[in-house]
Amino acid sequence: MKTRYVILIIVSISLIAGCITQFIPETDESSDILVIEGIITDQNRTNRINISRTLPLGRIVSPKPVKGCNVTITDGNNATYTLKESPSGTYSTDSTSFRGRVGGRYTLRIATGGRTYVSTPMEMLPVPPVDSLYYNRVVITESNEYGNREEGCQIYLDTYDPDKQCLYYRWDFAETWEFRLPYNVQNWRCWITRASEEIHIKNTSIYDQARVTKYPILFVTNNTDRLKEKYSILVKQYSLSLDEYNYWEKLQNVYENVGGLYDVTPMAIPSNIHNQNNPDEIVLGYFSVSAIAEKRIYIDEQFAGMPYLYNNCPADTIWGGSYVFIEGLNSYVWVIDDHTYDIGNPYRVITFSRECADCTTRGTSVKPSFWP
Repeated sequence: MKTRYVILIIVSISLIAGCITQFIPETDESSDILVIEGIITDQNRTNRINISRTLPLGRIVSPKPVKGCNVTITDGNNATYTLKESPSGTYSTDSTSFRGRVGGRYTLRIATGGRTYVSTPMEMLPVPPVDSLYYNRVVITESNEYGNREEGCQIYLDTYDPDKQCLYYRWDFAETWEFRLPYNVQNWRCWITRASEEIHIKNTSIYDQARVTKYPILFVTNNTDRLKEKYSILVKQYSLSLDEYNYWEKLQNVYENVGGLYDVTPMAIPSNIHNQNNPDEIVLGYFSVSAIAEKRIYIDEQFAGMPYLYNNCPADTIWGGSYVFIEGLNSYVWVIDDHTYDIGNPYRVITFSRECADCTTRGTSVKPSFWP
């Protein structure tokens, strides 16, 4: 999850750019910091808790998973569920025996290295459905340097809880789009799926109604080919408590302002997890409990100014012949049987990069189950 890396990046800053020499302040590196991140939902799926430790300054930033923990979740009826580790540092529930429910209260407990970490009991609040997910065509420029029009796509979200049980919201999303190669090759049609990286939250407690109208969830630019063929976005809506909303708001501030030595750090963001025997120990991350509503839309329109990504590929469309990938050259060699091209030499040989003939270099050729 993106927030996990945000935390690690900020705590483990290894390089201060823009200086002639690297500056690494002297710090006490005798103990690293535990990072716990995970969510329990009302969905019929596996829930995962990720446990890692931060790295000292000057190290390459990457997750340092904590292995061999004893991880359990206890509900309000004192029923306890043990999570299994796979892969290292990731602890998962069994979807056949555990599923969160609205109104339930859940407590996370982790035993590792002779220490026990416990979360605040978290209640699962209800979440209303996503009323609507829609988009508007946006003109980026009427006339670019070539005199052509360029367009993008702004995606919005509306939601409403008439009972005002859900006052605080969080959203994330997954984009999927289809793209096609301009050649008659085996892997000519593929799909790409990407998860959201930004933090999207909203507080409706300050309004008379728990209503969100025209929330700008994402702007799709024409810098990629996402809108060239067919595009889809799946938005998930989470219910938050006030405490969790405050956590995400602070983390959002860190995410948007990270970069300076004196920026806000996650140390100032209280976690809902603590060391049972040493409350003063710093623990990073959050144990979330949330109901989820989701909605998907498809966009299948022509937008002006979409990029052409194959300028470095063969200029003419190749309809026949055979090709072979040369590993050492990381390119394809295409031999075309074309007697009309050169009577003396009826074969053409074209060398081009792998991206020109194999769409799986960017995505997958396996059609998503939800794709029309």
